[in-house]
Amino acid sequence: MKKILLVYNPVSGHAAFKNRLDAVIENFQRRGILLSVYRTCAGDNSNFVDSVKIFQPEGVIAAGGDGTLHAVINWLKKNSLDLPVGIINSGTSNDFAAHLNLDDEKIFDAVAAGRTRPADLGLVNGGEYFINVASAGVFTSIAHEVDSRLKNFLGKSAYYLRGLGELKNFKAVPLDITADGQKFSVDAFLFLVLNSPSVAGFKKFSDAAQIDDGKLDLLVLKKCSATALINLAKKILAGGSVQSDENIFSLQAATFEIKTSAELTSDLDGEEGDNLPLKIETIRHAIEIFC
Repeated sequence: MKKILLVYNPVSGHAAFKNRLDAVIENFQRRGILLSVYRTCAGDNSNFVDSVKIFQPEGVIAAGGDGTLHAVINWLKKNSLDLPVGIINSGTSNDFAAHLNLDDEKIFDAVAAGRTRPADLGLVNGGEYFINVASAGVFTSIAHEVDSRLKNFLGKSAYYLRGLGELKNFKAVPLDITADGQKFSVDAFLFLVLNSPSVAGFKKFSDAAQIDDGKLDLLVLKKCSATALINLAKKILAGGSVQSDENIFSLQAATFEIKTSAELTSDLDGEEGDNLPLKIETIRHAIEIFC
């Protein structure tokens, strides 16, 4: 019987995954898969490694949002645990799962069949991995500031409502960017380093981003007028790519160094990351994803 470790976040999304837990176990069990369940906590999760070593699973399923997937990826990579990862979306947002069009039935069948595909990861300052996006600038603090109760009640709308309150505080910062050795300078409101084209609930934010091409995609929102910002927001809300917009600076590279004279804290998959400067490397095919 195949063994899989299910990692779930009890407060992710509407804190409702526990109500689905029995159905998830039944679906895996019906496919000949034995689950061991690991419940994440807000503090020390060092027991995760012990759980893997004792149970010796053939894969790990992350049930939660972007933050839960981010945590699982880092626990695995930082402890040299080479296991494929599946995703059950039960969080406020899981952009990586959305890009792969993953639903529960697809995951159940993929795990049972051992069906995976490789995915790249980003590595920031040699320490922290991200699977979907690294960013900094206006809006990037919102995910850390929105109260968890508000997120659970309103979902993604909580981020957008909080973001409206930040419009009056828009301030451009000077960015010095080195991409595969080429140097650029841009006055910017925000930058995103993407692995997938799905960001903030929008599935086609970038035309070029692919999860397995050995490169990451940089999108920089340049300093622009309020009218230009509104027009760009309309394009995003309509589901279009922003890559060709005149107020976006974009390029692909395997490595980035991003510096600024301003004080900026990065965001990695919705979790607070290092302060700038950042050195970002693409780790090609660093992990296998059940899909």
